[in-house]
Amino acid sequence: MLDDLDRRILRYMQSDPETSIPDLADRIGMTTSRLSRRLDKLRESGVLRGQQAIIDWRALGFEVEVSLRITLDKTQTRAFDEFMEAARLIPEVIEIQTFLGQVDVRLSVIARDMGHYQDIYRRQILTLPHINDIEALMHVARIKSDESLPI
Repeated sequence: MLDDLDRRILRYMQSDPETSIPDLADRIGMTTSRLSRRLDKLRESGVLRGQQAIIDWRALGFEVEVSLRITLDKTQTRAFDEFMEAARLIPEVIEIQTFLGQVDVRLSVIARDMGHYQDIYRRQILTLPHINDIEALMHVARIKSDESLPI
């Protein structure tokens, strides 16, 4: 499990992910080699999965986000697998979540504008296999979007 030093390292990394290892080691008060070993341990244990660039898709001209709640035809034994395989191939689908309950899957879809969204919906979403029902929710505002954990 994580000790206090691991938690402190992760808190600093969450607050400023672009900090270099030597700068982070200075902030925490440890050597660069010791910090590197700790980071390796966190990666090996699966706690730290890496660093990534977060791209603002709106800056690239995508103005529309729609959340699609989908119920699948569960009488088909491979409905989930075949649906997921096909949905992953749509570039504008930026997130896929599965649920237990009335809704089986949620897709987050981005588009340049409503015309582009309608084209994606008609040509790609409606052709996905085993769809029983779809509910579209137009995204209005993102109130909170935070990957940081309370460590």
